[in-house]
Amino acid sequence: MAEIALIDTTMRDGNQSLWGATGLNTAMMAAIAPTVDRVGFHAVDFITSTHMAVAVRYLKENPWERVRLVRAAMPRTPLSFLTTGMRFISWELASPELMELSFHALARAGIRRFAVMDPMNDAKAMIGVAKLTRKTGVPEVVAALTFTVSPLHDDAFFAEKTQRLAASGEFDALYLKDPGGLLTPERSRTLLPALKAALGAAALELHSHCNIGLAPFSYLAGAECGVSRLHVAVRPLANGTSQPPAEQIVANLRDLGHKVDVDDAALGEMSAYFAALASAEGLEPGRPQEFDRSYFRHQMPGGMLTTLKRQLAEMKRPELLAPALEEVERVRAELGYPIMVTPFSQVVGAQAVMNVIAGERYSRLPDEVIRYALGRFGAPAAPLDANVLDKVNASARAKELQNEPGMAPLSELRAKFGRGLSDEEFLLRATMPPEQVDAMLAAGPAKLGYDPNARPLMKLVEELAGRKDLGEIVFERPGLRLEMRARH
Repeated sequence: MAEIALIDTTMRDGNQSLWGATGLNTAMMAAIAPTVDRVGFHAVDFITSTHMAVAVRYLKENPWERVRLVRAAMPRTPLSFLTTGMRFISWELASPELMELSFHALARAGIRRFAVMDPMNDAKAMIGVAKLTRKTGVPEVVAALTFTVSPLHDDAFFAEKTQRLAASGEFDALYLKDPGGLLTPERSRTLLPALKAALGAAALELHSHCNIGLAPFSYLAGAECGVSRLHVAVRPLANGTSQPPAEQIVANLRDLGHKVDVDDAALGEMSAYFAALASAEGLEPGRPQEFDRSYFRHQMPGGMLTTLKRQLAEMKRPELLAPALEEVERVRAELGYPIMVTPFSQVVGAQAVMNVIAGERYSRLPDEVIRYALGRFGAPAAPLDANVLDKVNASARAKELQNEPGMAPLSELRAKFGRGLSDEEFLLRATMPPEQVDAMLAAGPAKLGYDPNARPLMKLVEELAGRKDLGEIVFERPGLRLEMRARH
């Protein structure tokens, strides 16, 4: 039986999949970080540039400070950053110089592992990005090969990509990334041994989602087929559209005779903390999902599906979900079977929703769909539908975007935003609206000391403090007395 290590996804992918990446702030992460460090994870899937943008835009928090604080509280467990190497925060394509600068800044802040993916599974592009991350001196660079189901993506396709990545010598490990939760135990038993054979001595990891309940079974099959690391989240942020729950995966692996060297008590403390946090903040924990075969058609990843449901609810058009998912299947085929992962899940999803709302397919074309059709993101696995390509090429906007400049060179951005800025502030200002960065800086350092058990009392204090009809408020319990008096 094998020894299996765990990669924790609770604070990044679990948070994104279930709570839209806005559920956890810096104080919440820093408070539990020492406990997470005791569990014995191989690494923590911690942040992406999208999460950095969320921290600034919605929480007014400095994402660089977040990395530093959690790294200081978690010195033994490497923090991982997932990147395509194509962009940093902004949706504009970034220059290699800007990406290299961002990787160095992340490493200085405390990132110790880079996971490199490409939305087209372009091995050449992934190797190029890996070379940039290697310059930072981080101990581990991992290739993230994205799984999908289509007439083109058979075992040989993925094995050939793995062989090219392994032959480069730039990667310490490879993980199969299954954003749609589509990997079945049966497919695991043919695909994973093929990947392991192509990979050689490097570690093989598996990252899947519980969208249709398959991931826990595929993980156990993976442990028998050469996978030595599994990506999991603690139960309150597992299941649903997130990863399998760490607690049950550990129990099941040990029941099969595998060795999983983690501190069970620390894992239990971590899980209890996030359960209390979910209750205190009114956040819905993940639930086991029923098998839904339609996922094999639309293949929407967990975070994207959650976002789509929320957006349709905000539009007061929730009834459009089913027809939109049917349209996703058609659009994906017409666009050459892009892998349903950022940014292509957004490209396909946006076009599908527009088609459904407008009633006339492709009467409206988002800029990202046009850029995709123009080859801005590389060559798709199959040619685009000729009729769709004709509509794109005939649009006035396509002619404008054909010659649009990308993000300005690093030297021009430095001149524009001032050469006296730190690399961290410069990178934020070069990729985000200035008012959002200003608001983040004005908010000051993150407020630490989060305690989910004290949150109900703090909420009550905040509500009562806002009332004008109370002159004095007294809270008293054993060991605590709090008095509040109105100013006159």
